[in-house]
Amino acid sequence: MTSMRVVSLVPSATETLLAWGADVIACTRFCEQPHLPHVGGTKDPDLDAIAALRPDLVVVDREENRRPDAEALRAAGCEVHVMHVVSVHSAVRDLAALARRLGVPAPVWTPPPVPPLERRAFVPIWKRPWMSLNEATYAASLLAQLGIGTVMAGHEQRYPTVTLDEVAARRPDLVLLPSEPYPFAERHLGPMQVAFPDAEVHLVDGQDLVWWGHRTPGAIARLARQLGTAWSGGDVDGDERAVG
Repeated sequence: MTSMRVVSLVPSATETLLAWGADVIACTRFCEQPHLPHVGGTKDPDLDAIAALRPDLVVVDREENRRPDAEALRAAGCEVHVMHVVSVHSAVRDLAALARRLGVPAPVWTPPPVPPLERRAFVPIWKRPWMSLNEATYAASLLAQLGIGTVMAGHEQRYPTVTLDEVAARRPDLVLLPSEPYPFAERHLGPMQVAFPDAEVHLVDGQDLVWWGHRTPGAIARLARQLGTAWSGGDVDGDERAVG
């Protein structure tokens, strides 16, 4: 166990740090760790509260957190470790760097080669307006491990605003409704099946789709089972899902 006192402003990192046995002294309200003190949100952290804790390290991610907040924490004398996770491989890379910074054993899991993309999915991440994701995102990278591409691959925006008619014209094989960041639920299944009558429509665990780190291998295995897709990484459950 590392002796460094860590504040994590990244939900995925918080979960992983705790799995490593790190001394996480505070996190955001979105990290779903009610036993830890909260220091605001990912986009609106309480900078004074963080500085008052005098952590040895504050963990942030370019996708989750704002650069001005990281700069303000540095100005307040905090050591800040910046991650930039946009794919399964970058998650493994950045977790290894974080492990070295903390002095804990580095993650050892290596993602298998990406198979041919045989199915294409529409993955809405928001509603009103509808938003999806292109291939340069962590969620798309995770689905690629299962041979699933995104119908918005190639779009110039990583999280494009779309219309359902636009998506329907791309003829997705799958519609995957994650439980976060937008809380899609059972009531959304019927309307999406009407909008996409030729596609399989599934509710999926949003954390498995968009949270990276400790859960990644297990998340891929669980999605493979749910979607009836083979995965060359094999079946992973329980503590064996850990990256690190």
